[in-house]
Amino acid sequence: MRKKMYMTGLAVMCGLVLTATGLWAAGAEEGPAAAADKKYVTDPSTGKVVVAPEYGGTITAWAGGGWTQAPSDPYSGSWPHVILSGVNEKLGIPNWAIDRDVWDLTAAYYPLSVMKGRLAESWETPDDTTIIFNIRQGVNWHDKAPMNGREFDAYDVEWNYHRMLGLGEFTDAGPTAFAAQLTGIPFESVTATDKWTVVMKLKEPRLDALGIMLGHNSTFIMPREVIEQHGDTQDWRNLVGTGPFELTDVVDGSSFTYVKNPDYWGFDEKYPENRLPYVDEVRVLEMGEEATIMAALRSGTLDYIHYLINLDGVLSLKRTNPEIAVHTILFRSQNSFAPNLRVPPFDDINVRRAMQMALDNETAVATFWKGEADATPFGWQGVKGYHIPFEEWDEEVKQYYRYDPEAAEKLLDEAGYPRGADGTRFETVLSQGQYSVLDFSEIAVAYWAEIGVDVELELVTNAESQEMIGRTNEGMISSIGGSLYDPVTFVGHLRSDSKQNRGLHQWPELDAMVDAALTATNHEEQQRLIVEADMYGIEKHWQIWGPRSPTFMVAQPWLTGYSGEIGHWAVGDQWTTHSRLWIDSELKEAMGR
Repeated sequence: MRKKMYMTGLAVMCGLVLTATGLWAAGAEEGPAAAADKKYVTDPSTGKVVVAPEYGGTITAWAGGGWTQAPSDPYSGSWPHVILSGVNEKLGIPNWAIDRDVWDLTAAYYPLSVMKGRLAESWETPDDTTIIFNIRQGVNWHDKAPMNGREFDAYDVEWNYHRMLGLGEFTDAGPTAFAAQLTGIPFESVTATDKWTVVMKLKEPRLDALGIMLGHNSTFIMPREVIEQHGDTQDWRNLVGTGPFELTDVVDGSSFTYVKNPDYWGFDEKYPENRLPYVDEVRVLEMGEEATIMAALRSGTLDYIHYLINLDGVLSLKRTNPEIAVHTILFRSQNSFAPNLRVPPFDDINVRRAMQMALDNETAVATFWKGEADATPFGWQGVKGYHIPFEEWDEEVKQYYRYDPEAAEKLLDEAGYPRGADGTRFETVLSQGQYSVLDFSEIAVAYWAEIGVDVELELVTNAESQEMIGRTNEGMISSIGGSLYDPVTFVGHLRSDSKQNRGLHQWPELDAMVDAALTATNHEEQQRLIVEADMYGIEKHWQIWGPRSPTFMVAQPWLTGYSGEIGHWAVGDQWTTHSRLWIDSELKEAMGR
């Protein structure tokens, strides 16, 4: 396996050892090492040499506005992970120690090969409708009433799944309305056959069922006694979990705070002798104003921020604070366009091709995005292994995704849309959603004007944009592509009857590919079928590709163990990631923070 090795000059000169011992051994309570004893380790997932783990300190992170109002019970609302993460746990978790050359943990999807046991130590699938989870022993609930540190077991899992799915004692209540991916699995039964074994039976095979049970954000295991006493865990003061942190404070509209669970069962996957978590506290601040966020980064108030999209602010931060690590993630294109394929002019593939060939995406990346975006064409899928990279496309397909305005004009002439006396070939409308980049849409409109296509840019709200998806629209609507989301879920969006069918296509051949992918009986076959469906859409030019614009993960130099991963965020476990990071206290102090 290819592995990069990095050695700092300081480490070489000082001859520092590369093993974690003494101070940072499991459960260590001592303070940070003196400068003369500072040690380094090699991160087994990246090959980088970093300051060895140390215990103590606080990580201060950023959250967008409204997070303190998020639900803290998966039964009662969507996005419960905002509060639950780090407190409550699931059966599985992405493997933080995986070689980043194998899977770099920057996608919002993890295949089973990346997942490892958490509350379930292991699992087996004796047939295609049975999953047996072997529950981890030695896990205790937090020492907080009414759980009072009792032992966690298989009956906790059974009760939670019954509650979420409307099984057993919850049959009359029915399944929750807030966990469609979980409740959509055709469960027949969930049974704790003994204290350490849960058997889940399906009515029919579902290839993605195991992955959903291991990591979906609706599968946090909640405290039975708390819910029986209070009805739910919507009051954060009642929240009790098994995770590395306990939630100790929530200030509406301002912050929430987690403190270390001193009796946590887990150890660091990278350094197995080290008990987690490293830090004593994680404090999450709500900040909405970009100027406030940037000021907090520059002052060292924030140690870490995820999903920053302010390009100008990030470029300024790089200039003024080069010591701060800025990691770029090209998560998806939010700058693509879906034309209505059912009516003229976009029912003609050559018109769609011409609209694509009129866009100089590479120049837009170099100028508007200052080189931080990616013009490389994608289809619907962006996850590694679930699409064919552009360089491998047939030349016949590639030519229509390159900037060539002269060829675009020729295609429009041949399609029966010559320039009129005023130079215009036809008029259409682009309905621009708020999640797309308005400035790039204006750039696209200007490019289309150069080939004689007059596009009126109409701004709509996100709600209005969503209403346009799946119904007739006058011209084009904002679309996405090259996404790093779950490819199995996203391939379902390609069906003609999907609510996410932005281009309103009606292609029975594509529907058949999607159905075959969703009913595949093994992962290799499913992956192949998803690739085929994605390529079919690319060849049919079902949408007009715009660049993948960047999001940024930003970390202070003293926040150690982090290399720009989305990490556990992808499965709704963002604060769990923080249990595996540590503060280089000596460096932080030396920088006056």
